[in-house]
Amino acid sequence: MNKSISFEDLIVWQKAHQFVLKTYELTKSFPKSEIYGLTNQFRRASVSISANIAEGYKKKSPKDKLRFLNIAQGSLEECRYYLILTKDLNYKDDISKEMDLLIEVSKLLNGYCKAILNSITS
Repeated sequence: MNKSISFEDLIVWQKAHQFVLKTYELTKSFPKSEIYGLTNQFRRASVSISANIAEGYKKKSPKDKLRFLNIAQGSLEECRYYLILTKDLNYKDDISKEMDLLIEVSKLLNGYCKAILNSITS
């Protein structure tokens, strides 16, 4: 595992941050009636992915790191549902770019977790 200086060096965090920016852009076009509903929930869940990666980065023990990364994984799945809901509510017809980015973040996050787990067993 490469040594990074900051969570900002992690590709998984960079991609998760891109997803947050896309989420904010996407939800700008949601109906005003969703401001305290789906818009708020979707934004909070997307931020939670990046925030928990960042918070977990500084934790000393692998167990603590994994706990925060697992929270990020939960928030990621929540966002996956919100994308499906966005499409089903006809707020956006094509969510493939957002879904592709989310899948990429998911794969990177799973890889990061596996690397931490492997460092424990090595």
